[in-house]
Amino acid sequence: MSSKKIVLTGATGYVGGRLLSLLMQKNLYVRCIARNPEFLKSKGLRNVDMVKADVLDINSLNLALEGMDVAFYLVHSMGSKKDFEETDRIAAENFAFAAKKAGIEKIIYLGGLFEEGENLSPHLRSRRQVGNILRQSGVPVIEFRASIIIGSGSLSFEMIRALVERLPAMITPKWVRIPAQPVFIGDVLQYLLSAIDLDVKENKIFEIGGPEIVSYSDLMTEYAKIRGLKRLMIPVPVLTPRLSGLWLGLVTPLYARVGKKLIDSIKHPTVVKDKSINDFFDIKPIGVKESIELALRNEDKEFAETRWSDSISANLDKQKRKTLRIGNRLLDFHQIEVTAPIENVFKVIERIGGNNGWYSYDSLWNIRGFLDLLIGGVGVRRGRRDPNHLEVGDVLDFWRVEFIEPPFRLVLKAEMKLPGRAWLEFSLEKTENGTKIKQMAIFDPSGLFGLLYWYSLYPIHQIVFNKMLKNIASLSYEKPIVK
Repeated sequence: MSSKKIVLTGATGYVGGRLLSLLMQKNLYVRCIARNPEFLKSKGLRNVDMVKADVLDINSLNLALEGMDVAFYLVHSMGSKKDFEETDRIAAENFAFAAKKAGIEKIIYLGGLFEEGENLSPHLRSRRQVGNILRQSGVPVIEFRASIIIGSGSLSFEMIRALVERLPAMITPKWVRIPAQPVFIGDVLQYLLSAIDLDVKENKIFEIGGPEIVSYSDLMTEYAKIRGLKRLMIPVPVLTPRLSGLWLGLVTPLYARVGKKLIDSIKHPTVVKDKSINDFFDIKPIGVKESIELALRNEDKEFAETRWSDSISANLDKQKRKTLRIGNRLLDFHQIEVTAPIENVFKVIERIGGNNGWYSYDSLWNIRGFLDLLIGGVGVRRGRRDPNHLEVGDVLDFWRVEFIEPPFRLVLKAEMKLPGRAWLEFSLEKTENGTKIKQMAIFDPSGLFGLLYWYSLYPIHQIVFNKMLKNIASLSYEKPIVK
């Protein structure tokens, strides 16, 4: 990999954040420019130069780009309440001017896929305009034009997820059946990385897509199949993109503003016509099914690795109790601080379940286990292997030990019959006065029934988990019985 110095914009965004991780793995010198570099600093990044700069402030850009070789331009203003086309234009002009002045060798830009001559939506019109402005700088530009990007956290994927998970039946307008050529986020990142060392002295435009031509309807059907959900889709010739945007706002309010703009862009096919990219890159994008499966699997991995180390932790750290949603997951968080040593606390937690009980309302746990047996589940009859110690893979009533790191962390995965997946996690942290105990119930609901299950049991969960934590705290002051 090259030894070139990389400047990255959009590092706090979806694509930019993932690209930054890969650049760090390659041990490249990276400078991130952001309006709020404090957010990046909170993620504990190492060997990354973070500079406060704004693409709308050309004076701040001049200093940020100085001495750099390759620039990634991954900025867009689609989520802005203002005229995002005008904002994108000003930002691109400023960046193009500053890049030329700083002697940047190459700009790599990720835009949207479209067909020339079409009456483009404001979103795609802005993506095209930004590419044109960057090329006018005189700095060689490599522009990648992508259709739907499949990956946990991408706007298109999250819209598909929200619609399929929440609606057992959908009226699907014409735009849902427009052909597109989705590409997996991992493949997009590989193209971006490979472009760093691509030896070109002139502007290049590459269209990128996966091996299959499908529609949003096909993607929703495939997602439902992978998640084990049955969904009825009723095609209709009406419901314009504008009305669809309003409908989307009712179903998925989190994505309402940008969702309306995105839907407005799906009036025409977004299919790769120019395949010249194959002459420059030895990358073979994966298909739709594998992309969705990888997106869900990677989400599990990323969630497990980062849940206490980033903004989730910052959001929860000062709260005694909190319920929130991260992606498709629902989290119920409790914490308490005790003066007992961390080793004592962990020994109490490690003895949970089996004949030792669950430290709160054992009768309710037994009833839940009996109901699980009635519907063909494992119930609580399995108990535990050892009354005092746990290992990865151990059965624990209707849970199984997924991860254990004494005396800091224990993660249990539910094996009871559920409309989704569930985990119970205990995380301990040494403090000046003793130990902070963090307890988190995590649920990944499957469809509307999964959501109804979670919210119907929410009041009971609050009572049970709150008492469990208090009893763990109380028992931590006693000398645990360990054979």
